[in-house]
Amino acid sequence: MRITLHGAAGEVTGSAYEVATDQARVLVDFGLFQGHSKTEERNRVPPGLDVSRLDAVLITHAHLDHVGRLPLLMPAGFKGPVYMHPVTVELAGLVLRDAAKVQAQDVARLNRKRMRAGKAPLSPLYTEAEVAAVLAQFEPVEYGVWVEVAPGLRARWINAGHMLGSASIELAAEEAGRLRRVVFSGDVGPPGLALVPDPDEPQPGQLVFLESTYGDRDNKSPAETLAEFRSIIEAAVRQKARLLVPAFAIGRTQQILYHLDELFCAGAVPPFPVYVDSPMALEATEIYARHPDLFDREARALQSSCELVRSHRHVIACPTAEDSMRLNDAPGPCLIMAGSGMCTGGRILHHLKHGLWRPETIVMFVGYQSEGTLGRLLVDGARQVRIFGEEIVVRARIYTLNGFSAHAGQTALLRWLQPLSHARPRVVLTHGEPRGRQPLAARIRSQFGLEVLEPELGDVITL
Repeated sequence: MRITLHGAAGEVTGSAYEVATDQARVLVDFGLFQGHSKTEERNRVPPGLDVSRLDAVLITHAHLDHVGRLPLLMPAGFKGPVYMHPVTVELAGLVLRDAAKVQAQDVARLNRKRMRAGKAPLSPLYTEAEVAAVLAQFEPVEYGVWVEVAPGLRARWINAGHMLGSASIELAAEEAGRLRRVVFSGDVGPPGLALVPDPDEPQPGQLVFLESTYGDRDNKSPAETLAEFRSIIEAAVRQKARLLVPAFAIGRTQQILYHLDELFCAGAVPPFPVYVDSPMALEATEIYARHPDLFDREARALQSSCELVRSHRHVIACPTAEDSMRLNDAPGPCLIMAGSGMCTGGRILHHLKHGLWRPETIVMFVGYQSEGTLGRLLVDGARQVRIFGEEIVVRARIYTLNGFSAHAGQTALLRWLQPLSHARPRVVLTHGEPRGRQPLAARIRSQFGLEVLEPELGDVITL
């Protein structure tokens, strides 16, 4: 068995693993690269990947850095199924349709400038028609069910606790009379994450691919994070402030809505307008609402005990650009959630342009910010940033609540790995920048005595 890294090697985006056996060839995830100057040239089918030979694609979850390159497969000759959890089928369809729409808009804007400059027009990475083609290949798979995804190759999806429908994937292959097992962690959620149950325990394998986003540290505990969240919300209410929350449309938006519900239902603060300024987040929230059976015990209990959670009358949808522009005049206290989560595009940029220079604005980051993104600049304390070509001074109060991250910290990652360590696997750390995976590698070596690999893009690992 040979596994080639086509992404997320030494960084946190672009997840893609090509698994080849003597009988089969599958791809685990095929996500977009984000946040770097070289993303455009890397967001393609890698030269070494013969798509026409793939039997299937297996998807861990619906975030863009795990599914964003899927529409490139069909034009390159892929004809097989794309397996994922049923909720991921819904959410990934939403993500990819939105990505195609955003690309078309971005390219149209760039081409107007290029036309005036006498330059040739550009094409989007993929079209809505190419998205539709790959969506037709989606095949739902329930948690815990072994599926023969290719000749001699079986796979099982188990809850990863990262977002609704997220999974770790176990692969089992018969080769030369031996059973070879590989575990792909996907993105592992922390214990106590709102709405979704804690991660399930995979069966051991000879090789374990483990994410390392926060491999260098532990985020604040849920209790500490919620206390800080409450203090920010209470201050915003007292000061009639406007809170801007760059939030990932899937997962983080629903999580923040849930924690606001907790505060409102407990009477900690009076309900105030919460604007969801993202068509994608609105649709994702509707998808979440259709699957309460996948919620954790606490979320189901709050839903049954508080009418405000069921009605969500304080949540105001902003599906159109005109709705979004009207928020410039919305009085505080209010909270505006808009994408993108790392401030790399979307409506949050307009709100930041209008709000960062105002000292009465609060910006609350609730997720990981990759290197090279506007979000990372603000989290790192930039006093001036450029948005839409304009220099904006930063006078707003910036808060970072990494305890809301849907990624497990170092201790939780080690806890996830511990029951697998008895089989003495080689551990491959991916989906992490060097500052994340190097300390985690050291801890795994010292705590479990395991061999740890830190591959780079294009590396091949043989089992």
